Amino acid sequence: MANAIEVKVPDIGEFKNIPVIEVLVKPGDTVKAEDPLVTLESDKATMEVPSPAAGVVKDIRIKVGDKVSEGVLVLTLEPGDSAAAAKAPAPAAPAPVPVAVPAPAPAPAAARPAAAAPAPVLAAPVKVDEAGFANAHASPSVRRFARELGVDLSKVKGSGPKERVLKDDIQSYVKSELARPRGEGGGGSGLGFNLPPLTPVDFSKFGPVTTQPLSRIKKISGGFLHRNWVSIPHVTQHDEADITELEAFRKAQSEEAKKSGIKFTMLGFLMKAAVVALKQFPEFNASLSPDGESLVLKNYFHIGVAVDTPGGLVVPVIRDVDKKGLLEIAKELGDLSSRMRGGKISPADLQGGCFSISSLGGIGGTFFTPIINAPEVAILGVGKSVMKPVWNGKEFVPRLMLPLSLSYDHRVIDGALGARFSTYLTTVLSDIRRLVL
Repeated sequence: MANAIEVKVPDIGEFKNIPVIEVLVKPGDTVKAEDPLVTLESDKATMEVPSPAAGVVKDIRIKVGDKVSEGVLVLTLEPGDSAAAAKAPAPAAPAPVPVAVPAPAPAPAAARPAAAAPAPVLAAPVKVDEAGFANAHASPSVRRFARELGVDLSKVKGSGPKERVLKDDIQSYVKSELARPRGEGGGGSGLGFNLPPLTPVDFSKFGPVTTQPLSRIKKISGGFLHRNWVSIPHVTQHDEADITELEAFRKAQSEEAKKSGIKFTMLGFLMKAAVVALKQFPEFNASLSPDGESLVLKNYFHIGVAVDTPGGLVVPVIRDVDKKGLLEIAKELGDLSSRMRGGKISPADLQGGCFSISSLGGIGGTFFTPIINAPEVAILGVGKSVMKPVWNGKEFVPRLMLPLSLSYDHRVIDGALGARFSTYLTTVLSDIRRLVL
């Protein structure tokens, strides 16, 4: 410490006993010459004390709330050994920075991609309320931080003295905006960015057209689907389940079920298998809290079933699937289908789901990317089962394979957990004895 530099409050003119509102470094931090160390604020101005040299911060002698004047020791700095960390000339006294700082020049446009074809524009900056930004009660470092994150400072409520905006306030605002459901039409992010509007096209210039209005269901669900796709980071895990024995059992029981007027479909088995997997991996049977800080784990198992109706996609919910047998679930699915055809579905039938299943098995196709039905965190897409040759270690044998596509919210579920859930689910479906465990 023999060569340690004592960094003191420089000549700040007539200002005395100025409160310290920010300490921008901590012991062990490496700084460059002119890097800001602390922020001071008087009744008239905000100013930063810069580092006189490059080096490593040792002891900090002041804290937020202290009042300082010229000559007060701020911290000690151990200069670096390299030329880059050599002691720099002592800086001139920092000029007071008015609270109402002028807005900086607009950021340069994004660099063009190297490829010949232009990349699609995903987001465009929205004009910030510059007057409100300039008048916001915040230090220069907080203003820079807000600019870096694209946050309109005028929209952030400060938690510091006299409602001063702190860095923690910026971070909390960003978290809340990321967790907040977006509007159905605009796609606004709240962080200073919007999805650019589509350019209207007169298609009649290219040939005859007919305009057909969207159904009421598609108008309503379209906004929710757009919100969910934009606001939830989707990851989709693809897998195949060997359902040879399961399908044989289903067919054997179908004739008996028909006598009671029940259609015994694969969907009931999928719902029961999903509950077994949800119990094993409770993170999938959960919802993210509105502030994005916690996970709400559910102790009930209500499964949503995506149904393709003439008017559009509808997701009714079968409640307490864990407490019902396969025949009871099959009967309830049949009753639900009848009510939907008769237009007797109620809003209560569409609420409270924990996990959804979207099955295209009756239509065709293999893998796809189902959109998560918020506030759920995962959805299972099911394709059409296909007989395939599968190697059993000695020879290829015909096995009935079911394509599965599991989409999950990557904020809650990482790739490893998603793979484990998918693998476990295929194991359950391949051995129906696990459904009774």
